[in-house]
Amino acid sequence: MGVLNSNKEISTNMIRCGESFHVKLSLTAAPDIVNNPTDIVLVLDRSGSMSGTPLANLKLGAKKFVEIIDESTDGSENGQIGNGSRIGIVSFSSTATQDTALITSVLELDNAIDNLTAGGQTNHADAFTQAIDLFDMTSSNAKVIIMFTDGVTTAGSPPTPIAELAKAQGIIIYCIGLVGDTGLDVNSLNDWSSDPDSAYVAVTPDDAELEELFEELAENISKPGATNIEITDTLNSCFKINNIVEVSKGTANILNDTTIKWEMDQLGTTSSEGATLEFSVSHVGTCTGIVKVNSNIEYSDEEGNIVSFADPSINVECNEPICVEACPTSVDVTIRGCDDTVEYDAGDIYLDSLGRILELEANIKNVCPNRRVALAVIVTEVDDNGIEYKRGIKMMVIPAHTASTCRDVKIKCIRFVLPEVLDVNYNHNSICNNRKFKVRFISHYIDNEFDCCDDFM
Repeated sequence: MGVLNSNKEISTNMIRCGESFHVKLSLTAAPDIVNNPTDIVLVLDRSGSMSGTPLANLKLGAKKFVEIIDESTDGSENGQIGNGSRIGIVSFSSTATQDTALITSVLELDNAIDNLTAGGQTNHADAFTQAIDLFDMTSSNAKVIIMFTDGVTTAGSPPTPIAELAKAQGIIIYCIGLVGDTGLDVNSLNDWSSDPDSAYVAVTPDDAELEELFEELAENISKPGATNIEITDTLNSCFKINNIVEVSKGTANILNDTTIKWEMDQLGTTSSEGATLEFSVSHVGTCTGIVKVNSNIEYSDEEGNIVSFADPSINVECNEPICVEACPTSVDVTIRGCDDTVEYDAGDIYLDSLGRILELEANIKNVCPNRRVALAVIVTEVDDNGIEYKRGIKMMVIPAHTASTCRDVKIKCIRFVLPEVLDVNYNHNSICNNRKFKVRFISHYIDNEFDCCDDFM
């Protein structure tokens, strides 16, 4: 079957400047269907939401799948699936039906696919049950279920326990999802499919891509397992590889700050097999905003499998949210060219601009999104004997930020006026004495999720 699936994932979609995240590469391979006879059940969603072009494109994709398996098992499109492999069709809406047994006739399979009509709800549990019942568990053939669906479960019992039973019996499960009118629960597809999810689940928002998805899966199933595998992953220069977190198969080596090489002698040559490599990466460059993680990734093996990996991007946020206390309001005074003296009544002057000004900054750590913070700043002056004298307190509300994760919030320009007459070592003959102060910060969330009773308003 060759390389069945490949993927590249990142552990988060946003980081701050200089922060780290994990990168995970996944690869799955399986033996050649010619040398490894395989029973395949196509489980096809024909619920009401599939009406129109979605069902038409599903039929094209399913028939293309059968066509490729026909050719790959005996070297020609002769209308018969060869070398002991078979395909069966199960379709489902409110209930599921076995539209064919496990058979080799391409004509019968195509007729069953063409006869599908859309209508009803979505019963995944019955679909899995009917698919499992098609298999002869005493047969030595490999067993594969390919589940296609465009919606969430709306009828029947929970499907996950039945999918788990199938996997426990050695059945490999692939899931193809179409984001249809009724939505799609991708987490459920991940639960039902074989592991790793990235190798056995494919999702598209466009039904026009269904034929391509089925074709790609059929071609991969038709290839042999992979040997002498080499994967070289080179990152964008804005990132640096820190260390290897885990490699499930083969060996991995960090070649330089941005390049890692993963090698395996073989994968999936005797049975379907998956492998993963996970490594840690840090942001080190000046780039910000949406940044591509990869510069390049290369794959090769002895069998010539064509493999492509996802190309993820990450949002690098380098701008700190800054709250600034407003400057005092100014008063405009104009002196005409020939005026020797000017009298001007500036109105009320409050005690916020007399004497020395102490300006403070603080960085509040790990403030969660959408929560305001109450901040108090207390200033005392300390004399030569260590005795403290109150010099002021300010209390303020820090607006909530809207980042997707907790982050630091910098508070700037917190000003205190310190008149000279309050200097604990005040000397009428000097206004430049050294003065010692202590500053204390008290902060706490204002917003919380607590209600004292059910009818609290």
